Amino acid sequence: MVLSDQDIVRYLEMEKIRITPPPDFTKRLGSCSIDFRLGNIFLVFEHSKYPYIDLRSEIDTRDLMRKVEVPEGEGFTMQPGEFVLAATLETLELADDVMGRLEGRSSLGRLGIIVHSTSGVFDPGWMGTATLELGNLGRMPVKLYPGMPICAFTFEQLSSPAQTPYRKKPGNKYAGQIEPEASRFRADFHASTKKRED
Repeated sequence: MVLSDQDIVRYLEMEKIRITPPPDFTKRLGSCSIDFRLGNIFLVFEHSKYPYIDLRSEIDTRDLMRKVEVPEGEGFTMQPGEFVLAATLETLELADDVMGRLEGRSSLGRLGIIVHSTSGVFDPGWMGTATLELGNLGRMPVKLYPGMPICAFTFEQLSSPAQTPYRKKPGNKYAGQIEPEASRFRADFHASTKKRED
């Protein structure tokens, strides 16, 4: 069941959904979603540092990216074809029986800006900021400003609480993040390889 606007408010009051800082409902609450804003930290790929990304190598994917902190009042220009990681300004915490979905904004999509490619689902028990997979599919540069609405979250009630919520999963990689996080795929790859060897 997708939560309506009044259910989102009720879940926030019950603290089954926590958003910090608290949202302004008059500006950010939709009929079944709530807007989140863009933070000021971006991770940009260093294209010339390595010739390619090898998921089996010992290279830490965080070494492939450079952190850019945008000063207050300034913007970040997304070039055509560029892909960067950013994060929401707000942190989100979900109860063990609520899941969230990150949705792109149509007004940005019409300019060629996508905000996530695959990371749309936020498991029950999630806590932290949401990493955004920003891409410019258009042919013109687009300037994004920290603090602007960048995405929306919808929420769904589970039939029962998750037996193992995200924050309690062994080896969860992103719980509690406060900035955009580079891929930690290498940990998954090496864990699956070790299981096969055992």
